[in-house]
Amino acid sequence: MNHIIHSVSRVAPARALFVTLSLALASVGCNQPPPAATKASPTACADYSKRICKETGDESPTCTSIKTATELMPPEACAVALTNVDFAVKKLAGKRKKCDDLVAKLCADIGPTTPTCDMVKTHTKTFPPERCDMMMQHYAEVVADLKRQEDRNKPLAPEKLAKLTEGDVAQFGPANAKVTIVEFSDFQCPFCSRAATTVEQLRTKYGDKVHFVFRQFPLSFHQNAHTAAEASMAAKAQGKFWEFHDKLFANQAKLDRASLEGFAKEVGLDVAKFKKALDDKTFAPAVDAEQKLGEEVAVDGTPTMFLNGARVANPTDYDAVTKQIDAVIKAGGG
Repeated sequence: MNHIIHSVSRVAPARALFVTLSLALASVGCNQPPPAATKASPTACADYSKRICKETGDESPTCTSIKTATELMPPEACAVALTNVDFAVKKLAGKRKKCDDLVAKLCADIGPTTPTCDMVKTHTKTFPPERCDMMMQHYAEVVADLKRQEDRNKPLAPEKLAKLTEGDVAQFGPANAKVTIVEFSDFQCPFCSRAATTVEQLRTKYGDKVHFVFRQFPLSFHQNAHTAAEASMAAKAQGKFWEFHDKLFANQAKLDRASLEGFAKEVGLDVAKFKKALDDKTFAPAVDAEQKLGEEVAVDGTPTMFLNGARVANPTDYDAVTKQIDAVIKAGGG
């Protein structure tokens, strides 16, 4: 959805800064000032902005504008606005109708119970009405993108998950564990390094309760990623995959050929055999095959992680991943 959001014009009306507050004040009438003896609460402005932000969402441009405006207002003026805040709320509801209509239409087409519909509901709260109007004008493109995203996020069929775990692949944990995690990774990707830290924490926490499979997915714009992937497979052939894996992620700025050979020596590989494998491109076809496997399950970036076939939203977030694992274990394997 972010791709579509940024592909249409962002409308940020400067006049919105004082509009809602001005409407509320204007509705009171110039002949109805508050009694001179009434002392406004020092929290009147904060209370007013809080009430408006409740309707628009804390991250919305309207909420930000109101907070900015009320910071400049005396409490007495905000107290007047508070006496007629329902007027402003009603006006906002009218303006938000475009966004409400957009959400209703998208969720009807995508599926009202889908995670993508929930995402639309959450993010649209932060949109100004003008953006919702622009997205409605580009509706066909927006809904097509969201449908692709929904298809991408569907859990893998059992036969597809099985295909990801078969063969002579880098892995740890028993194949019959209740939880199977498959990660597609790139040794030059900084986010993959964070995911590697998460995986090591998972290994420590869960032991043989988790079966973890590592798959290669070197991105084309990472100059050294493919050779590093080949090198890790050469290390695996000598029984030192995880030691070499850790070396690569700890030294992502040094993945040139000379450095790879240095790491091979440090982890105790037969360096001559290692160098020959790289010279002969022995493992290049295997790396390409794993990348193709990833593409078959809609991997388009790294790290991408599947937990019992379900795509993990943020593989670098240890707490989030453990929450998913615990839920599966509690349910008896999902």
